[in-house]
Amino acid sequence: QLQASGGGLVQPGGSLRLSCAESGRTFRGYQMGWFRQAPGKEREFVAALTWSGANTYYGDSVKGRFTISRDNAKNTVYLQLNSLKTDDTAVYYCAATVYIGKRDAAAYSHWGQGTQVTVSS
Repeated sequence: QLQASGGGLVQPGGSLRLSCAESGRTFRGYQMGWFRQAPGKEREFVAALTWSGANTYYGDSVKGRFTISRDNAKNTVYLQLNSLKTDDTAVYYCAATVYIGKRDAAAYSHWGQGTQVTVSS
């Protein structure tokens, strides 16, 4: 129902755009979020966006470098990753929740399969 794509290998300082496509159903009214998980680490909140787009939320480690957006006509959420660092290397997941403002992964009821982002020279 949620399919993440767009990951890959990029050099430090580079950019990527991740996409999260909704399929099979609509997540109208849901807040959409991105999380990431690096090997040996817990899943970390990256960014979230309300259905209207009026409210966005970012994790401290990505604020000012990543931008979340959505195109409701295409049922797709995007995560623009700029100024990438080696510490950004992780599997990135998109997720959906009915709750507004939530950064806790436990609040998200629907998850995509993840896309690998590797930042390395």
